[in-house]
Amino acid sequence: MPQILPPDFYDAFLSKEAKERKPSPIRGLFPLEATPGLISLLAGKPNAATFPFTSVQFTARSPSDPAKETTSTITGDALVEGLQYGPTAGIPALLEWLYGLQEKSHNRKRSADWRINVGSGSQDVIYKAVHAIINPGEPVLVESPVYAGVIPMFQTLNSEMIEVATDAHGIVADSLRSTLENWPAGKPKPKVLYTVPYGCNPTGMTATVERRKEVLALAREHNFLILEDDPYFYLYYGSAPRPASYFALELEEPEVGRVLRFDSLSKILSSGIRIGFTSGPAALVTALDSHTATANLQVSSLTQVITATLLNSWGYDEFLKHTETVSQFYKGKRDVFEAAMQKHLGGLAEWTPPESGMFYWFKLLLPAASDSDSEGDSEALIRTKAFENGVLALPGTVFLPNGRKTAYVRASFSLLEESQVDEALKRLREVIVDARK
Repeated sequence: MPQILPPDFYDAFLSKEAKERKPSPIRGLFPLEATPGLISLLAGKPNAATFPFTSVQFTARSPSDPAKETTSTITGDALVEGLQYGPTAGIPALLEWLYGLQEKSHNRKRSADWRINVGSGSQDVIYKAVHAIINPGEPVLVESPVYAGVIPMFQTLNSEMIEVATDAHGIVADSLRSTLENWPAGKPKPKVLYTVPYGCNPTGMTATVERRKEVLALAREHNFLILEDDPYFYLYYGSAPRPASYFALELEEPEVGRVLRFDSLSKILSSGIRIGFTSGPAALVTALDSHTATANLQVSSLTQVITATLLNSWGYDEFLKHTETVSQFYKGKRDVFEAAMQKHLGGLAEWTPPESGMFYWFKLLLPAASDSDSEGDSEALIRTKAFENGVLALPGTVFLPNGRKTAYVRASFSLLEESQVDEALKRLREVIVDARK
C-alpha cells in the first residue's frame, strides 16, 4: 500500500496568502444548519418565498438514443436549493456524483485524505490553486508550449516560468530531470509542475503512461506537486487504450498526494454552464474553498442543480456513453482536418495528428529570417498575411512563456464544416507559398 502524505506535509506548499486567509465566519458554520432540531439565526439568506421562479424545465438528448429527448423538471426542495445560497465546495448531489465519477474513471475511492470542490469552470479553480500554492516571485515548472490561459496567472505573481520540453509523447522527462538536477545551489526549487496531459492545448499531444510515471517519480525525488489540468480527458479518440491519469497512476507510487487534478464539464456538457472541479489532497482543496468563500462565495447553485439533475438521470454508464459520442465527434473533425492538412500543407508544414482534444499544432516550413533564426517565424505571417487572406489562427509564440519566435501555429478544428476547413487551409497554403518565394 502506498503511503498517504499527511495533512501537515502541505504546510510547506501553501502560499503565504493561503495561510493568512481565514475561514468564513458565516460559511464555515453552514453545515451546522442541518443539525436536527436546531433553529438557525445564522445566515442572511433571502426567503425563497420571494423568488418568482416556480419551476425550471429542460430537455436533453439520450446518450443511448440521440433521437430521443427526455424532459426534466426541477421543483420543490431541489428548486429551492438551486435558487438559494449553497455550500462553498458545491451542492451535495453534484459532489456525490463527482466522487463516484472519480472512482469509476480514476479508481480513486472516496476517503478523508482527498476531496473535491466545484468551481466556475476549471479556469477558476486553477487560478485559485495557483494562488494557494505560489508566493510572488517563486519559480514554477510549466510544460512548453503551455496553455496560454495560465501564463498571466504566473506573470501576475512575477513567477519565473521554467519551461520543460514536450514532444508528441508528453513531457520529456530527461529535460525535466536535467533542469532539476542542475538547479542552482541555494535557490529554492519549484513547488509545482503544470501540465495538460490529454489533447494538450496547444500541441494536441497526449502523454504516454511511461512519461507520466517518469514525471511522478521526479515529483517524489525533487518534492513538487503536479497540477494536472485535464479538460480533454473525455475527448480521447486515439487507437490505443486511454492512458491512465496522473491522479490514477499515483496510486501505484510509493506515496499518494502529489497530484491536484482539474476536470471540466465545459467540453462535454456545456461551456456556458461553467462547471469545473478539483480533486486532490484535502489540505489543498480546503485552501481553494477559503479563496472561493472570499471571492465569489460559491458556484451558481442553479447551474449545479441543473447539472446534477441531468447527471443523476443518466447515471455513469450513460454519461460515459455520451462522452464516447463526443470524442468520436471530434475524431471525425480531426480526420477531416488531417485530410485537408495533407492536401494543402504537405511539404509546407510538419505536424503530428492529435489523439485527443480539438487542436492542431504544426510547424510552418518557412525561410529563416537570419542566421540566428533557424526555423522562421510564424508571428507576422499568421497575424497579418494570413488574416489579410481570410484565415485566422494563433501564432505559436503566444504559448511560449518567454515569447520567443517560433514557426509553429495552433489551429482549432472544433467548429468548422469540411468545406470551411478546406478553404481555410487552401488560403493558408497560398500565404505560405508566397512567403517561401
